[in-house]
Amino acid sequence: MPLGRAPTVCLAPPPRGAGMLRVVESANVRIAVDAELWHFLAPGARGRELAVAADGTVTLGHVIESVGVPLPEVGRIEVDGRAAEPDERAAPGTLVRVLPVPRPQPVPIDPPRFLLDVHLGTLARRLRLVGVDTAYENDLDDDTLVEIANAERRILLTRDRGLLRRRSLWLGAHVRNADPDDQLDEVLSRFAPPLAPWTRCTACNAPLVATEKSDVEALLEPGTRRTYDVFARCSSCDRVYWRGAHHRRLQQIVDRATRVVAAAGV
Repeated sequence: MPLGRAPTVCLAPPPRGAGMLRVVESANVRIAVDAELWHFLAPGARGRELAVAADGTVTLGHVIESVGVPLPEVGRIEVDGRAAEPDERAAPGTLVRVLPVPRPQPVPIDPPRFLLDVHLGTLARRLRLVGVDTAYENDLDDDTLVEIANAERRILLTRDRGLLRRRSLWLGAHVRNADPDDQLDEVLSRFAPPLAPWTRCTACNAPLVATEKSDVEALLEPGTRRTYDVFARCSSCDRVYWRGAHHRRLQQIVDRATRVVAAAGV
């Protein structure tokens, strides 16, 4: 989708640690943000070429993040048509084009595994349901999330744009949608991880193992003992699983996930 050339929105990078842009009278680096990334821009800046003040000492990465786009969401930077890196200086008089990460996004771990922030508990359970290695705790602060993501080489999924701007984070991704069904579609279409439904504990992420009914019978309610014969058990927390009353809804989630990954071209 083409970007308009007028009017131009003139902005300046904020001081380090600030969250707002400063409007300036003279701006000398033009920024063209791809339509897929407009979500990160202020409403008035979407669809327009932005003009940002830069004196030749700030980096392209800083300039791009100053308009609202976290670097983990950027797949390619072009300066006057050539490829550039985020740590390159933003030279006055240049046109910087900001392109999104490709879909599906190549990642340096195979298969990809994830760590989710406190706001994504339902998404964590759904990713585990379809067999994707997903770490999640509801009491981890930002520093701990970054530490775990880096140590275990997990992709940090978050709705917090500020968390994605941390330079120490090795790899992360912004989850744009609020609805868990849409969130699952978003992550699966972006990363296309291999699926292995019904193989992980949705509570703790550990592998499930098939178990004899006699081994778990004492843990079951009378109605469950009478009705079901096939069971699995978590290899870590001992939670028992069977295909109960909610199985149809869960199977719909699995079927939809399978279609999404297939459509991603894997």
